[in-house]
Amino acid sequence: AMTDVLSAEDIKKAVGAFSAAESFNYKKFFEMVGLKKKSPEDVKKVFHILDKDRSGFIEEEELKFVLKGFTPDGRDLSDKETKALLAAGDKDGDGKIGADEFATMVAES
Repeated sequence: AMTDVLSAEDIKKAVGAFSAAESFNYKKFFEMVGLKKKSPEDVKKVFHILDKDRSGFIEEEELKFVLKGFTPDGRDLSDKETKALLAAGDKDGDGKIGADEFATMVAES
């Protein structure tokens, strides 16, 4: 579970901070949720939790529900937010975010 890696309090605070539509900022979110200061192993654990279908990638459909991956009451991202998040993370242009790309996003935040 996400709370094995991150504190429930940080998750709640971070998800709550972006509850307004079109407000999602992944850099601020990763920082607030405490992911930025985690080890590469922990970042990978979070990646695998978000990779719901275990494909080894976080696809656009999964990105839409990224906040729900942190907490069940997280909102869905809008199409615009989802596409912006994908564009920010998808360095090789294959339309999805791999584990290394995710780690890079976290490091950049």
